[in-house]
Amino acid sequence: MAEEKLMKAIVINAPKDISIKEVSNPERKENEVLIKVRGMGICGSDIGAYKGINPLVIYPRIIGHEIAGEVLEAPQGETEMLPGDRVVVEPYVYCGKCYPCMNKKTNCCENLTVRGVHIDGGMSEFCVHPRPLVHKVSADVSWKHLAMVEPLTIAIHAVQRARLAKGEHLVVTGSGPIGLLAAQYALVIGAVPIMVDPLDERLAFARLLGIPHGINPVKESASERIKEITGGRMAEAVVEASGSDAAIRSSIDYVAYSGRISLVGWPKGEVSLMTAMFTKKELDVMGSRNSFQAFPESIALIAGNKIDVASLVTRSVSFEEVPAVVKEIAAYPEKFMKVVALI
Repeated sequence: MAEEKLMKAIVINAPKDISIKEVSNPERKENEVLIKVRGMGICGSDIGAYKGINPLVIYPRIIGHEIAGEVLEAPQGETEMLPGDRVVVEPYVYCGKCYPCMNKKTNCCENLTVRGVHIDGGMSEFCVHPRPLVHKVSADVSWKHLAMVEPLTIAIHAVQRARLAKGEHLVVTGSGPIGLLAAQYALVIGAVPIMVDPLDERLAFARLLGIPHGINPVKESASERIKEITGGRMAEAVVEASGSDAAIRSSIDYVAYSGRISLVGWPKGEVSLMTAMFTKKELDVMGSRNSFQAFPESIALIAGNKIDVASLVTRSVSFEEVPAVVKEIAAYPEKFMKVVALI
């Protein structure tokens, strides 16, 4: 009997119990790509899994869905993606059979399994993934920055759900990684982003990224400032990226009559809203889940330096440091923007 091959992986065994473990190497199936993992981003969902507050996670679980790596094996007959190529993983594995999938909304698949949440993730030495969900990338982009491709797709999708157009104003509530990426994407479109966040240091950081307007709603009336910036119209679109109850409620005040609100932040519970204002303003209020067909654009924007992801990666660590860093982020989230691990 051949000896079983093992690899190292970051495993959350149970809430508040994370370690590096040896697990079996993945076996590549037909139409799957075997990848040597090189870069991995630590996401809020990973922290939620560690803290035990993500109801979708079943333990033990290898975490990680922001994955970049090198192709080791490709499906037979593959000509576009060959061993040695750099790739990023689109981690949303859909069934292809349910109503959303048939309606070309695979990000909303009724049977969706996301790496690191429903199924084992890519924080390991090797991973396998369906060929259609693996995207080839340029060799010129660093592993550290390639781990930011997936988060940028989330921001792109959120902004696109709001149907933002050139010349419009976009209020972004929450200046975490997704909010800052959404605001930068608004600049790429030619829109005017307005960042709303209760932390002055986050607003200062946003200004360094070229975001022209920052509002601290604790210190001033955000609605009045937005009215001033927009010439009385209010913002044509809002992307709510914080999950904060107060920010979700305030988005109704920030948006213009006939405007659009895109909800990408995950609230911790139910939020009470003045739905009469949806009717009075005739608002389009939309959820934004994962992303859909945004990976090619995200890859091109990062490769072309159109989006500043380098500034958002405030710390890079080794694979061996990940368990300790996850614990640190869970305890002091305000100290971190984006952490990427390299292996």
